[in-house]
Amino acid sequence: MVGTTGTDRAVTGRAARRNALAGVLLGLGVVAFADETVFHQLLHWHHFYDRAGSAAGLVSDGLFHAFGWAATVAALFLIAALRRDRAARPLRVVGGALAGGGAFQLYDGLVQHKLLGLHQIRYVPDVLVYDVVWNVLAAVLLVAGLVLLVRTRERGA
Repeated sequence: MVGTTGTDRAVTGRAARRNALAGVLLGLGVVAFADETVFHQLLHWHHFYDRAGSAAGLVSDGLFHAFGWAATVAALFLIAALRRDRAARPLRVVGGALAGGGAFQLYDGLVQHKLLGLHQIRYVPDVLVYDVVWNVLAAVLLVAGLVLLVRTRERGA
């Protein structure tokens, strides 16, 4: 029986972390893109920063959009490098994407919406339903991603 060396485990652990990081960045990018496209542009429910006029809101949306694209492009470069190195683990990337997307959405719902008051999901008299749905979906994504990351963790990494 062939054993693994400390170097083998280190390489495997590094690849597992890179797959997870690629997924987290991809999840951040996809959720940012979906949020900005659906809620900011199509539905006009809010801007990234609603405490100033429309011009500031549009600039903040542009910066948010740039952040989402930067995260997505970084993820794609990482995935390409993992594929080149034959170290890509698609389920680990998906777990990272779910966890990253869920974590960002939960951060958005709790910190940006409630703690900092940068914007609300929607400006209606009873926003509680929107808050609950937003944060529950975020928690479901986060937990599903974390479960998948744990299940795809390399043995001995």
